[in-house]
Amino acid sequence: MRKFLGYILSPLHYISFGLALLIFHPIQWLCFNLFGYKAHKRSVDILNWFLMASYYWLGNTVTFVNKQKLPIGRSIIFMANHQSTYDIPPLIWYLRKYHAKFISKIELAKGIPSVSYNLRHGGGANIDRKDNRQSISELVKLGTRMKENNWSAVIFPEGTRSKDGHVKMFQGGGVGALLKKCPDALIVPVAISNSWKVIRYGQYPLNTFIPMRWEVLAPIEPGEKSANELALMVENRIKECLKQE
Repeated sequence: MRKFLGYILSPLHYISFGLALLIFHPIQWLCFNLFGYKAHKRSVDILNWFLMASYYWLGNTVTFVNKQKLPIGRSIIFMANHQSTYDIPPLIWYLRKYHAKFISKIELAKGIPSVSYNLRHGGGANIDRKDNRQSISELVKLGTRMKENNWSAVIFPEGTRSKDGHVKMFQGGGVGALLKKCPDALIVPVAISNSWKVIRYGQYPLNTFIPMRWEVLAPIEPGEKSANELALMVENRIKECLKQE
């Protein structure tokens, strides 16, 4: 039944999602070029509220739980498991006060209304996975911007999306590069569940009536821990939250 409803409801979601991207592309341009970073960021935040709201055309729901008293004005590295592109708008919206920047594939920085513009001008890192030197350089630059502006970052240490929701091994390279330039950053795990089920059948039809959940877990002070030790700690905490072995 859910798949059948997906044939009916997916077009409504895609129309809503696509219109938001098209409408906010010129809004972003105006905000960035006329009013600067703060106005541009605000436009991106609002865009992602609309993108997240488009999930509800499918009957899917978003529950974002953050019971942690995280500091404002200190850089944070949010480390999350990755299940689908639907992970991202709720992270941008609900973590907006932390100025969280994303690490994205460089291919996404061209050709996508609103998304590509934000990736080029929003302050994140666009990495070429085929060029290790370029990737490290971009991460180091992001770490420097985090340090200078008290920005935060969201990274997906699995390196690729999980197609069945099972958490893959976390890699420490990304968090290590960021901590080299921003050693005072706080490490915060985020456990994401059920977003993979939205694309269980592919891009069409999308799955329907899925209760998606994001939960911010207890922060970790990096201290003298290595990047790999931190990655393993975060991986285990997320698995525990998701009740995975």
